[in-house]
Amino acid sequence: MKNREQILETLTKILVEEFEINENDITLSASLYDELDLDSIDAVDLVIKLQQITGKKIHPDTFKAVRTVEDVVDAIEALVAS
Repeated sequence: MKNREQILETLTKILVEEFEINENDITLSASLYDELDLDSIDAVDLVIKLQQITGKKIHPDTFKAVRTVEDVVDAIEALVAS
């Protein structure tokens, strides 16, 4: 995962395959909790999946502020760059 497009593509794949979210509902501005209907347990599962993919430790604090798909993309982009 090098750029935003690849990160979004990977994130979309995870959301569709792991959380059975309709791909058409996944947009950068979509709210993870309100529109995509994730709950806190889903969020933890998502973080674990992203850690496996990036090979980097994701601090829970990083994800506390995450509300939208774009927030996740931004967080992963920063993580991969670090």
